[in-house]
Parts: sequence; C-alpha cells; structure tokens
Amino acid sequence: MLISVKFSKGFILCSVITCSTAFAAFGQNNQSAAIIDTASRAAVFAPGVVSSPFEEAAATFSPDGNTVYFFQGAIYNTVCFAKKENGKWATPEVASFSGRWSDWDPFLSPDGKRIFFVSNRPLTDSDQSKPQRKSHIWYADKSSGDSWSTPKYINEPFNLDGIGNYAPSVSNSGTLCFYSPARDKTVGKSYYTKWLGDHYGEIRELALNGANEVGDPFIAPDESYIIFVSGNDLYISYRNGDGWTTGQKLGPEVNNGNSNFDPTVSPDGKMLYYSSARVKGFYKRDPNKALNYTEVQAEMQSIFNGRSNILMIPINITKPNH
Repeated sequence: MLISVKFSKGFILCSVITCSTAFAAFGQNNQSAAIIDTASRAAVFAPGVVSSPFEEAAATFSPDGNTVYFFQGAIYNTVCFAKKENGKWATPEVASFSGRWSDWDPFLSPDGKRIFFVSNRPLTDSDQSKPQRKSHIWYADKSSGDSWSTPKYINEPFNLDGIGNYAPSVSNSGTLCFYSPARDKTVGKSYYTKWLGDHYGEIRELALNGANEVGDPFIAPDESYIIFVSGNDLYISYRNGDGWTTGQKLGPEVNNGNSNFDPTVSPDGKMLYYSSARVKGFYKRDPNKALNYTEVQAEMQSIFNGRSNILMIPINITKPNH
C-alpha cells in the first residue's frame, strides 16, 4: 500500500543507478502502450472477500498463485492471507506473525519460503510494550502449512533508527528493494541492496525517473524490470547492463489520475496488481436522486467508499534487447 500522500500506513502518512534510456520518446510510448492492452480495464481483486470497505494493499502471491498475502487496516494495519478453494478466494485469515502490532507491505520471496514486511513492532532490546517510532523491514520464514517463524528484524545499516522503510520486494538472487522517503530530504527515493550470502551489501539509489520521486519498487524475480510509483502513477523500467532504463509511464488504463501504489506482478508474469482508492469507473451516484440515510450508510460501507482496494489488470511485459 508516498510522500505525495497515499494514505495512513500505521499512523504514518506516506503515499538506481541512472543510465541513458535505450529508447527514443516515440519508441517508449509505443512500448508502454503495448504493456497494457488498450482494451483492458482494471478490475477489483476478489471484491467482498479481499477487497473490502477497509484499506487493502500490497498483494503478494505464493509461487502457485493459490495463496495471496496483503495488508488490511483501519486503525492498525494487519498482514492477512487468503487461499483459493475450488477456484474462489476463501475468507481471509490473519497471518501467524501479525495481529498485534501494525504490520504492512508484505512481500513473498519468489520461492515462497520467506515473507518480508514492514512493522512498527518493538526491537528485541527495547520496551516490548511500545511500538517503534518508525517502520523497519522484518522477515519470517515458512515453517509448516500456513505458519511462519517468529519474525526477525533485519539488522543491517539500511534499517536505521528514526528512518522509515516501506514496500520491500526481493528478486530470486535476494536483491532487496525498498522505499525510504525520509533518507533523502529532497524527494522520496527508493534503494536496492544485494544479498551477499550472509549479509546485505551497500545500499544504492534506484534513480529510475530523473530527479523525480521513485517509490514502492517491485523488482522482477530475474531483475529484468522494476515497476515503481512516481507521483500518482505507475512506471516501468527495464534492466540495461548494470542499471535500468529511464522509467516509462504505464497507460491510462492504469494511470487515470488517482493515487496508485504498491505494484506487484503475479508469479506467471501475466497480471499486474496495484492498490488505489479509485472510484471512477466502478461507482457513481445517480445525480437525479438524493440518498436517504440508509443509502448513505450503504455507500460508506461499500468497497468504493474512497479507501484503497487492490486492483488487477492483464500485463504483457516484453523485455527489450539492449
């Protein structure tokens, strides 16, 4: 689920190596248009089951696509999961490691054996009755069934006291990307750090959009592309040597002016999931009728009440040759 204000994540209002682009502007526009079919329309993911009148964001799937983790919140954010049964999504449950502190932005490793998430839970050596002032990145390992190990704090230099981190995503090789808006006071930035076998390496900036904001980076399992947020919109950047190309804005089928965030792509690479409080195209009041109180209540309790839902749209990512 940006500095340009997404919504409240755990009481916090929150919404690369630069290289020359390999495409001319015309080529970029054509490439971007081809990623999302112009005939496609965003749909709400699992309406009434996962997408509810509360905030939902950051969908992340098991390798077989039959389990989805996400966070849901009103006062506190909680990591939940739902399983597909007979082709339908069953009632969600709270993840075994969540439900006490504010936890959000879950991300499953591509092999499904580790889940990363953001939390304000207290560190081991601090007062266990009080949350942290800022959010840090934690992880838990799969134990058995739907159970996870006790969460572990990633004790690395990028988890700094007083600096909030958000939106972790991880590649097959263990490269970790995340959004850390307060680390640089000028504009919200994202970073990446490579897994070196027993620790993470130096953090480096993901400068994917010139001097503009880069938030909520989703890195493909093979690191061939990154989908990210800048302002209200989603962009895609492709691997180019040791860096990535300048981001290309996705089309109006995705970017319609509403604030979009927390992009992920399904394990089979065919569906883009993202979070948005979008109402246009899904719900509209009848201008010829005034609502009574019962109808106003029903509107506020619907999934199109201005809080974020998880949206989905088919995506066709053809990786360019450089």
